[in-house]
This record gives sequence, structure tokens and C-alpha cells, in this order.
Amino acid sequence: MAILNILEFPDPRLRTIAKPVAVVDDEVRQLVDDMFETMYEAPGIGLAATQVNVHKRIVVMALSEDRTEPRVFINPEFESLTDEMDQYQEGCLSVPGFYENVDRPQKVKIKALDRDGKPYELIAEGLLAVCI
Repeated sequence: MAILNILEFPDPRLRTIAKPVAVVDDEVRQLVDDMFETMYEAPGIGLAATQVNVHKRIVVMALSEDRTEPRVFINPEFESLTDEMDQYQEGCLSVPGFYENVDRPQKVKIKALDRDGKPYELIAEGLLAVCI
């Protein structure tokens, strides 16, 4: 695994629209592993591939303190399941040291592929919904 360079604002590459992943292969799995290692080292709880200058629709998250629940979202699609919002103070590894209160839906549904390319759906609430 490798620690990747995290792009920082105002780097224009952060505005690049990520493309869908056509095939989840060893190269994508290696990128996922490297993204986790980079995120943990930063330290953070979420990282998108665009933040490491790979413009593919891949996001990794690990919300538990002990890192026992790593989550991979490849080609994610989400929808809000409620109009109710929660406000959380959010930060971003690409904007170090800056935090802002942001309103996010309390409950969302996400469809994605996992690290092995298998499709799944998840209904999330709380911090996981906010991060998604």
C-alpha cells in the first residue's frame, strides 16, 4: 500500500468530474487500499478518489475509532429519504484546518459497488448519512 498525495484547495483538479468505474479489478482494489491508508494517515474519516487526483467515482469511509468498519462506495448513487436535516461541523482533508456547520439529511439510501464489484444498497442515518 502507499500513501497518496491529497490535493488541497484551491487546486483546480478538485473540480474535475469523476467518471464511473467500468470494471472493479486489481487496480481499483489497490487504489481503494491506498486511499484507506492515506485517509488513516491524514487522519480523516472519508476520502474521495478525486482528492488524490484519480478522477473515478470511488469513496472510502471509516467512521469507527478502531477502524473496524471500513466502507467502500464505487459508483455511488444516493437519495435522501427524509426532509429532516441534522447539522454537523464538517471538515475536509482537501481544506485542512477549516470546519463549517453544514445541514445534511438525517436518512439516506445509497446504492454502490463494494471493493469486489458487488452491488449493494444501504440505508444510513446519523453520521454515516451525513458523510454519504
